[in-house]
Amino acid sequence: MDESGIRTRKESQNGSTDLTKDNKEVVKAVALQKDVGLLSGICLIVGTMIGSGIFISPKSVLLYSGAVGPCLLIWTACGVLSTLGALCYAELGTMITKSGGEYPYFMEAFGSIVAYLYSWTTIMVLKPSSFAIITLSFAEYASTPFYPGCSLPLIVTKCLAAAAILIITSINCLSVKLASYVQNFFTAAKLVIILVIVGAGIVLLAQGKTENFSNAFDGTATSFGAIGLAFYNGLWAYDGW
Repeated sequence: MDESGIRTRKESQNGSTDLTKDNKEVVKAVALQKDVGLLSGICLIVGTMIGSGIFISPKSVLLYSGAVGPCLLIWTACGVLSTLGALCYAELGTMITKSGGEYPYFMEAFGSIVAYLYSWTTIMVLKPSSFAIITLSFAEYASTPFYPGCSLPLIVTKCLAAAAILIITSINCLSVKLASYVQNFFTAAKLVIILVIVGAGIVLLAQGKTENFSNAFDGTATSFGAIGLAFYNGLWAYDGW
């Protein structure tokens, strides 16, 4: 009887130990895993701040501003505004140390209703529309070489954009590490392209090709609507702050 009692107690203890291990494993399984390393984190921040809008907005900013001079002034003003916004976010991040982006900031300042409405608007309208614009621009740029000298079929652009959305969404759903590798690659590609564009501009300026800066303010847009649209496109390129 004593041996059987001891055996029973050991089995019960082993069972409770196994149950505790299982509980720990379950807790570990549902917790957020630290799969994003230092390099991937830096690339994520840089890739978010230098968004793909930088390749889309310059045309619209120049179009709505009407001339090179006001276009450069608008880009400078957008940079100053974005810097002030980034400093405000840095202060909020040190004061309200909660994850969730703007949601906890609105929660602390205006309550749950405003925070919920902002989150709903961001998830349902702002981010999807921005994603759609980026993928449509990518589709247009990617398919242009295959249709030289003619306009692109709209169905081709839409199908390619939809395929890009599906691929990117699938990658982010399948693996965090795979998504971070893709993010790292495209961040490096964006930096290289920007360096090439800036380098080409410096070389052209060094060669004396400054015709665009003569009479730089001729044709400047005077309507508030056009200037507002120019600011909107410029701030969209700076949206990463």
